[in-house]
Parts: sequence; C-alpha cells; structure tokens
Amino acid sequence: MKVLVNGIGNIGSTLINLLIEYQDLLEIDEIYACKRTLTPWVLEDLNLLIQKGVKICTTSKSNDFPQLGTILPQINYIFEATANGVGMVNKDRYDQLPNLIGACAQGSEKGFGKSYMSGLNNEVVLGQKYVHVVSCNTHGSAAILRLFSGKQLENLDHADMVVVRRSEDLGNHQRLVSANVVARHLDSTAGTHHSIDVIDMFKTIDVKCQLTSSDITTPSQLMHAVRFNIQLKETDQRDVDELIIDFPLISETVKFDSNVVFELGRKYGFQGRLFSHAIILKSNILRTEKSVKGWAFIPQEGNSIITTIHAFLLQTKHPNQEEIIAKITKDLVRKAW
Repeated sequence: MKVLVNGIGNIGSTLINLLIEYQDLLEIDEIYACKRTLTPWVLEDLNLLIQKGVKICTTSKSNDFPQLGTILPQINYIFEATANGVGMVNKDRYDQLPNLIGACAQGSEKGFGKSYMSGLNNEVVLGQKYVHVVSCNTHGSAAILRLFSGKQLENLDHADMVVVRRSEDLGNHQRLVSANVVARHLDSTAGTHHSIDVIDMFKTIDVKCQLTSSDITTPSQLMHAVRFNIQLKETDQRDVDELIIDFPLISETVKFDSNVVFELGRKYGFQGRLFSHAIILKSNILRTEKSVKGWAFIPQEGNSIITTIHAFLLQTKHPNQEEIIAKITKDLVRKAW
C-alpha cells in the first residue's frame, strides 16, 4: 500500500508521524508527503521527515523534489490535509487516478465524501472511495451529545452549545484576533456550522439531532472549549466516570485551566498532541432533573487524527480494522488528564 499525505501543516505532519509509528501495523509500504509551497524555512522540517523515510514531493517548481503529478498514478490512498477548499479542487484530479482505492479530507472540505467520525457511523464509510473527516469541534460536540444522550441520541430532547474557539494554530500568527469575535449564525434554528455539521453527520445513520450552536473566537492559540446544555428525555444520574467507560475516545479532567491540560499533552502526548474527541470537566457538571450542563476542552488538530486513520482502514476494507484502531486508541488516548 502506497499512501500520500497531501499537505504538511499541523494536521498533515502529525498524521505523517503517526503513519510512520504504525506503518507495519497499518501495512503501509511507502509514505509520500506533498508540500505545495517550498520556502527556505520549511526545508529543515522536510529533512526531518526524509530522515524518517518519508518521500517528499511538491507542486512548486523544484529541482530537488519530484512533482506531485509524477507520484499520483502509483498512490493507493490519499490523506488530503491541505488548506481550506483545496481538497475539493483536487477531488476531480483524484477521480482519474488508476490505482486509487480511497481518499479522505479534513473538516473544511465538507462535500468531499461521506461525513465521518470514528465510532459514530463506521458502517456508512466502509468501502467508500471518498470520506470527509469532520472538524475538531464537530467531533467534540457530537461526542458530548453521545456521552450524555446515548450512542444514537435516544435520550436527547434538545441541546444548545457555545463553542469557544482558539483563533489559530500555535505556530501561526495570521488569524490571531486581539479580542473576542462572535460568529454569524448560518441557520435560523441550528445556528453556526458546528451544529449543522453534527446534524448532517447523524443523518447518515438516520438519527435526528436537535442541536443549536453558537461560536466565539478568542485570542488563545491553545485549545477550544465547549459549554453544553443538554436537555434529556429521562434522568441519568450516573457519574461521568461511569458514562465514559463505553467511549474510549472521550477523556475527563478535574483541571479548570486549558493551558494546564494543553501542557500535559505537550509533555506526555504523542508528538505533543491530545487525541481525545472531548475532555470533560468532570468536577464542573450541573445536573437538574432532566438536564446536564457543563464544559469540555476540545483538542484541535489532534482529535480528528484517529478518525482519519480509521477512515483509511474502513475505506480500504482492512480485515483487522477493529483491532488496529482499538490498539491505536489505547496508545494515544489517556482517559484522564
């Protein structure tokens, strides 16, 4: 199996290093990575990947690396990790590739394929050529709903969430805001794209999701957070500890400072990342007779990575996909931070 990671940013680089770590387990023969823009300050990054056995290609003019077009015909699977909208543009090109089994693209590329989150709608993407891995905050919101309302939202009446977003990746300074910025509501009922995307993903398994979301961007560059208000049909007073047993991709914490949780991930997480879909503040839950309210921290580029690898296994119909993803999840996700 020859795979290509198209894009070497925060998601792409983390994904590449995980593919290297689990290359034998995933039965990958060769890992290619494409860097579209070659500037002097990225060359050392590329050399680090080359030293690990990754084969670099590019779409820019270069005498040092092969062109992407010469690599694509031999690729069996593509992890699309480019900037906003590029994946959708590339899809037409991928349709023409003779050896391509499948491809997935990240959160901004809605419409690339079936929207997917690991553990929610696995059967929907099995054998599909194109899959859309939903965004980090879509992962977080959907995971929280399932934790408190059931895996198919059987106990959900309705829910409202406020997504408190970091402004951009830690290493960037292009979109860092100087004050809080409120996002427009795109739908008169659902609100921002987070709930729209969650609702659309649950539709793939014929589950109706009653969710409204709002969104505010803050000057932080560390972690997102979500304030949730979930109204239930029936009371469920089990502790968070009991609830998350059935959700291996959800973690908990008693810490109230996102910088502390982020730092723990930097110290002890693989590549300094947190991979949980959501990290529930277990000591800050408010319960009434039929509601649960509280906060969760949402890891950014880390929490979609396991879904991305799971999509690859499902799309290529790997016979041991359940065992493989269980091992990777156990290795990467701590249940408490």
